[in-house]
Amino acid sequence: MNNLSILVVMVIYFAILYLISVITSRKSSNNDAFFLGNRKSPWWVVAIAMVGSSISGVTFVSVPGWVRESDMTYMQMVFGFTVGYIVISFVLLPLYYRLNLTTIYSYLGQRFGRTSHKTGSAFFILSKLIGAAARLYLVAMILQVLVFAQWGVPFPVTVAGIIALMWIYTHKSGIKTIIWTDTLQTICLVTALILIICQIAIKLDFDAIETVKAVTTNEHYRIFVFDDWGSTQNFFKQFFNGIFITIVMTGLDQDMMQKNLTCKSLKDARKNMLTYGIAFIPINFLFLSLGILLLIFANTYQIDLPAISDQILPMLASDYLGFSVLIFFTIGIIAAAFSSADSAIASLTTSVCIDLLNIEKEDMGQAKKTRVKVHIIVSLVFGLVILLIDMLGEKSIISAIYKIASYTYGPLLGLFTFGLFTKIKVRDRLVPYICILSPVVSYLFEVYMKNIFNYSVGNEILMLNALVTIIGLLLIQKGRLKQQI
Repeated sequence: MNNLSILVVMVIYFAILYLISVITSRKSSNNDAFFLGNRKSPWWVVAIAMVGSSISGVTFVSVPGWVRESDMTYMQMVFGFTVGYIVISFVLLPLYYRLNLTTIYSYLGQRFGRTSHKTGSAFFILSKLIGAAARLYLVAMILQVLVFAQWGVPFPVTVAGIIALMWIYTHKSGIKTIIWTDTLQTICLVTALILIICQIAIKLDFDAIETVKAVTTNEHYRIFVFDDWGSTQNFFKQFFNGIFITIVMTGLDQDMMQKNLTCKSLKDARKNMLTYGIAFIPINFLFLSLGILLLIFANTYQIDLPAISDQILPMLASDYLGFSVLIFFTIGIIAAAFSSADSAIASLTTSVCIDLLNIEKEDMGQAKKTRVKVHIIVSLVFGLVILLIDMLGEKSIISAIYKIASYTYGPLLGLFTFGLFTKIKVRDRLVPYICILSPVVSYLFEVYMKNIFNYSVGNEILMLNALVTIIGLLLIQKGRLKQQI
C-alpha cells in the first residue's frame, strides 16, 4: 500500500510540474528562453528556486545523518557559505552582467583565449556531471528501495524514468521553466522538512518548547570546534572551506549562475543572491536539528540505526515514523532531487552548446535543432554516470561531492582569481596542462600529509588546488595586459 501511495504522489507531482512547463513555454521556447529565460525572471522567484537547487536530495538525506558523526559542526561551513555569497554578489555578478554573458566561462575566453574558455567549460562539465549525478543517484536509490524494487523494476529503468520525466518538462524552455518549477519544489521540500520535524516531535510527545530544549541540550548540539587543529571539523577549516566552496560551486558554476543571469538587472541578481544566501542558514539548521531528533527518537524506542548515515532518515521514515512522515519524506526528496538535477542538465546543455559548439554563430533554426540534440545527449550521459556511481558505491554521498569539487573546481578558482586580480597574459595553449596538473599535485600533497604527518586534508585541498593553478599560470605568462577586462 505504501509503495502505491508513493507512486500516486509522484504522478501528481509530475503532472503539476508538466502543467507549469506548458504555461511557461507557451509564449517562448527558443534558445534565449532555454538559456537565459529571456532575462525576465523576478529576483525573488530566482532566490526561492536557487534554495531548492542548492539543497538537493543529498542534503535532505545526508545532512541529518551527519549529526551522528560530526554533531552540528556542519553549521561552521554554512556560515562560510554566507560570506561566499556576499563575495559573489559584489565581485563576480558585476563582471558577468557587465560582459552580458550567456555562460560565465566566456569570460575566460575574453581574458585568456579560446583554449582557456574551453578548458574552464570542460572542468565545469566534468564537475557538474559527477556532482549532480551523485545527488540524483542517492534519491533514485531511495525510490528504488521504497517503491520500484518491490515491483521488480530494475534500477537502470528507474533512473531512465526519472531523467525522462525531467526532460519532458524542461526540453522546450529550459531555464525559463526551471525557475518556476524549482520555486514550487523549494516550497515543497522546506514544507516537508518542517512537517517531518513536527511529526517526530508529536511521536516523542514534545511541545514546541520541549522540542527546542531537546535539540539544544543534546550531546550532539555542538556547532564550533576550535581546539583540534588536526580535525577536519576545525572551525577555521570549515568556515574558510565554506567560503571557497560557495565561490566555486555557486559563483563559478554555470548551473547556479545561469539562474542569476535570468534576472532583469544586476541589482535584482544581487538581491536574489543575498536573500538566498541568508536563507541557507536557518534551513540547514533545521536539517541538523532533524538529525538530532532522529537520534533521540531511535534511542527512545531502542531502534538499531544503519551503519551508513545516509540511510538513517530513509529507514526511520519508511519503517517507524508512520505513513504521513513517509509521504512528506517522499515529497521532500523528489522535490529536492528534481530541482537540483533538472537545472544541472539544462546548464550542461547550455555550456556544451555555447562554450564547446559555439552555436551562437549558427542561424536561429539550426541553433535550436543543435540545442535539442545536445539536451537529449546530455540527459543520456547523465543517466550513464548515475549507473557508474551505483557500480562504484559510496558511503556518504555528500562528503564525496565536496571532495570531488575540491579537485575539479580548484583549477576554475585559480583561473578566475588569476584573471580578475592580475593583468598578466598567459600562453593560452598551455592552460589545459596546468589545469590537469594542479589536481594531480594536490592529490600527491594530500597523500604525503597523511602518510608523513598523519594530517587529514579536508576540503581545504580546494585552496591548494587553486594556488597550484595560479603558480602554474605565472610560469606560462607572456606579459601584462594594458587594461583589465
